[in-house]
Amino acid sequence: MTRYDESDLRRAAAAGIQAPSMHNSQPWAFRLHDGAIEVLADPGRQLSVADGGGWAMRLALGAATFNARLALTWGGTPADVMFLPDSARPEVIARLTPGRSRPPTYVERDLYAAIDRRHSNRDPFWPDPVPADVRIRLIEAARVEGAWLDLLVGMTALTGFSEIAHSADRVLRRDSHYQAEMITWVDTESAYDGIPVAAAAAAGEAQDLLPQRNFGGRRRAPGRDYEPEPLVGILGTGGDRKLDQLMAGQALQHILLTVTDAGLASSLISQPIEVPAARDQLRRSLGRTGFPQIALRIGYGHQGHPTPRREVADVLIG
Repeated sequence: MTRYDESDLRRAAAAGIQAPSMHNSQPWAFRLHDGAIEVLADPGRQLSVADGGGWAMRLALGAATFNARLALTWGGTPADVMFLPDSARPEVIARLTPGRSRPPTYVERDLYAAIDRRHSNRDPFWPDPVPADVRIRLIEAARVEGAWLDLLVGMTALTGFSEIAHSADRVLRRDSHYQAEMITWVDTESAYDGIPVAAAAAAGEAQDLLPQRNFGGRRRAPGRDYEPEPLVGILGTGGDRKLDQLMAGQALQHILLTVTDAGLASSLISQPIEVPAARDQLRRSLGRTGFPQIALRIGYGHQGHPTPRREVADVLIG
């Protein structure tokens, strides 16, 4: 019977740690167990105020699992993935067991190659529209992972989303505990986690259509307003269980790597999901069943600034 070994574990973990996570908190660990690779939650890295229910942590863990899957596929032995495999061990989020050996497809190779190039870009994008064929690829990336992606079309839809997002952002800015927690993850130039100021968005201005987190307060260059009609996507799932959120994380990473492979940039907008009333308003505005899990801004821009990552050895559990 095929079994994964230590080299497979390190390859999977090296890819997994490049996944996005709220405030770059990196709430994951990896382990080799009976020839399978397990992705585990690190509860000490869960954001107690911003993510008390664990939604953002599960999105991050789903994204890390997708990266690990790609790495194992690139190595010639794709994984069969089971989420939440053992109710007696709730810290085990995913178990990746070896499937039938095969070479990776061209698409899988391209997505794997995009892992190290994917960085959130919180700066203004250029006004060039995202081509229709790329939009189709993004929608399909969500679908194959069991999720859906709605791309907002027209200023009416964008303005409606803008009002919801700004309303949620105001709620979070008034929460002193939320702001105090966030500041502990900012300006960590010498750390292996958190958001360095160089990777943060410029301070928001009154004319901005979408809110930006105040990670550093740096001013934008004159004449560098945000694009007036951004492409905004809402990623969602049919349900809102822990499993649904893990699946959403996989879909999110599939979308983000597809964006990177297409030469585009992206950033995440989570405020409308973090505030329950705003999330419900967003769900109703979409006119579909299901639950929004994250919003994305997609467009053309410079490559985003990388954020620090822990060493592979620091996320491996014996």
